[in-house]
Amino acid sequence: MAVQRTYMAKPGEVQKQWHIVDASDEVLGRLASDIAVVLMGKHRPEYTPHVDCGDFVIVTNVEKIAMTGNKMQARHYTWYTGYPGLRLESYQDRQERKPEDLLLHAVRRMLPKNRLARQMLAKLKIYAGPDHPHTAQQPNELVRQSKKVNN
Repeated sequence: MAVQRTYMAKPGEVQKQWHIVDASDEVLGRLASDIAVVLMGKHRPEYTPHVDCGDFVIVTNVEKIAMTGNKMQARHYTWYTGYPGLRLESYQDRQERKPEDLLLHAVRRMLPKNRLARQMLAKLKIYAGPDHPHTAQQPNELVRQSKKVNN
């Protein structure tokens, strides 16, 4: 009787691809979850949890990303500086100041909490405008069934 073996990917044998996403009028959380799946490699049949099987993702037009309802004004990003007190900033203020940070932190929190996640996050390239310097990699459009924000 033949025993069927489970395939486990090795770190050097996974071919990385480049994908590009236009974030204009996209919902922040839905876009972040789709990007996290591609960075982890869960869209591939040879996904292995302890190996970085994910692809590179380029995101453009991040300054046009949105949230549903009035969450951009109502929700706040908080951080601790190390001095007494807690810093607080609304998502809309953060988007005006650092538009790349909204998507970066949303994706980072959806990845595993280990050393491998830092390698995965390094494959995420975020740009506020429509231009990016990765045309030589010939990125493909990331296929998603997304809901756009109706403003």
